[in-house]
Amino acid sequence: MTSNKNNPQQEPEQQSKTALAAETTSPDAKAKAASTDKAATGQSSTATSAKPQRPAEPAPVFEEKQGKRGVKLGTIAIVLAVLFGGGLTLHSQQQQADYQAQIQALRAELEQTRSNINAQLDATKQDAVDKATELTHRAEVVLTQQQKSIESLQLAVADIKGRRPNDWLLAEADYLVKLAGRKLFLEHDVDSATLLMESADQRIATLNDPSLTPLRKAMANDITTLKAIPRLDRDGLVLRLTSLQQQVDTLPLANAILPDAPQETEQAVSENINNWQQNLMTSLKDFADNFITFRTRDGNVVPLLSPQQHFYLKENLKAKLETAIKSVYTEQQEIYTVSLTTADQWSKSFFNQSDNRVKAFNQTLEQLAKQQVQVEYPVKLGTQKQLADVITDRLRRSVSSMTVSSMTTEAN
Repeated sequence: MTSNKNNPQQEPEQQSKTALAAETTSPDAKAKAASTDKAATGQSSTATSAKPQRPAEPAPVFEEKQGKRGVKLGTIAIVLAVLFGGGLTLHSQQQQADYQAQIQALRAELEQTRSNINAQLDATKQDAVDKATELTHRAEVVLTQQQKSIESLQLAVADIKGRRPNDWLLAEADYLVKLAGRKLFLEHDVDSATLLMESADQRIATLNDPSLTPLRKAMANDITTLKAIPRLDRDGLVLRLTSLQQQVDTLPLANAILPDAPQETEQAVSENINNWQQNLMTSLKDFADNFITFRTRDGNVVPLLSPQQHFYLKENLKAKLETAIKSVYTEQQEIYTVSLTTADQWSKSFFNQSDNRVKAFNQTLEQLAKQQVQVEYPVKLGTQKQLADVITDRLRRSVSSMTVSSMTTEAN
């Protein structure tokens, strides 16, 4: 145990306790205490009188007041700390409870979503498996059917090769007819298409099959139609237009064209003396005409072209001829005619019409403008469909016969 001397912090507490006890005591107790204090002071005074006198120490009144105030402030601080701590604790508990509720709700929602996704995945997997199984079954069936068809076709082809080798001439004729159609519709080469159709007709004639007479009749009609198409010499027409292009630079320009001057009648001097004024003016005019001649012309004057305009004129004329050349290959009749007509108008307006080269140039343009560069071709060849039908019919009959024979052999 420690004494009060060794524990100085207990002294203010004891003093505060004694002070509180003194305040709470009754008046009798206070009187008794006062008497005891007086006795104690008497005794102390006697004691002090006996002993040597020392300087008196001041009463600890100030220290007691400070102790009381510190106790009150400490108590208030403790109460405030307890209240603040309790409020924080309640707030944290409430917030923690809200968080726990939210977490529980999120967990429940997550579990529900997970269960829904798992159910959807299971349904999707089952659906995919069912579809894959169905497609696999269909593919197996189709493959089986195709394999059987291929086998039957192989047997039919082998039978055709062995029994009717001349039927391959039908395939050659079909190829020639298709090639003739491409030559006619894509390249507009009528001559090549006619030769190809005649060669196909020779292949059909080699078969010597009376059942193919309608086919040969259709071929004859197509050959007659092709021969009736007018032949267009595109190369010759283009060469003539190119020659005109080269002649443009050599054509002479026309001089300035003036309108005709009106005819002037000569006025004679009259013998009447009363016309002396008119006779005088006539004499003066005849005299002045010997020095200056002035004539009046009414009408439009076509001036000469400058060198730059002359260059542009020739280049534009060449461009029109070039457009006509392109329209020959593309068979555009309207563009061809308009280009040559415009070139002819420019030549007659700006070149010297009395020159023989210009006359020949204009005459050639007029002749070429009347040429037909657009030809009407038949829409299709009637032989193509008939020949394809014949080949398909023969092949079908052979395949059907082979299929029937194979089925009978399997049944046996």
